[in-house]
Amino acid sequence: MAKRLHYQIFGAGYTTVYLHGFLESSTMWEPLDLVNQPGKHLLIDLPGHGKSPLIDDSDSPSIRFMAEEVVRVLKELNIKEYRVIGHSMGGYVALELFNMRLETTSILQHVTLMNSNCWEDNDIKKGERLKIVRIAYKAKDLFINEVIPNLFARAHDFYPQIEALKKEAKEISSDSIAYATLAIRNRNDYTALVLSNPECFTFIHGALDSLVSMDDIQLRLVLPKGPSPKIIIIPSAGHMAHWETKKELLDILYPDPK
Repeated sequence: MAKRLHYQIFGAGYTTVYLHGFLESSTMWEPLDLVNQPGKHLLIDLPGHGKSPLIDDSDSPSIRFMAEEVVRVLKELNIKEYRVIGHSMGGYVALELFNMRLETTSILQHVTLMNSNCWEDNDIKKGERLKIVRIAYKAKDLFINEVIPNLFARAHDFYPQIEALKKEAKEISSDSIAYATLAIRNRNDYTALVLSNPECFTFIHGALDSLVSMDDIQLRLVLPKGPSPKIIIIPSAGHMAHWETKKELLDILYPDPK
């Protein structure tokens, strides 16, 4: 089977799959020093991001296609059981993988959505996505220069990281940005799926995340009766918890067994 998505794999033991967000790549996980964390780590560049080409030339960009490409990697590596940690857009792909779990030979046991959510865009947000598609072709660099600093709650504290993220994002083609934007816009609402399998999901959210409100998290995911998915709030994090609060995030993802 030809390898189509770029990935890195290292370590031994139980497999964690890491899926990055929009305008990112597998390099986003570098702050977490995963080589020194337990288990096997599989870091994947999603289509059109990092070193992975944009393969899908259909007229219907989809998160489902991204998930199918991840499944190809899992098959290639003969991974039988795994968990997924997905940041932002990577969380949407993780949800699709969980929805596909009965169609695959690999067993997805748990999904951690980091600075992500499980519901579809509202009409206003869908309209904003279409604007982003147009901007991607007309003023890609300007868009990147504006959007990336706004992902951080304290952008002034992360100037070098923001400049590096901008540089990497500008290497993504306009076609790939447009594809990912439309795929996000077209994604399914998996709130019911999450609420019917709460033990399989953890949400890690920054209290200062401007992209997903705390009110939405509470309203949609905390049930008055019955079990809810685990929700962990990091008070000082924005949308980029892996940079802004990496120690707290590592303690959550890899708690000390003692």
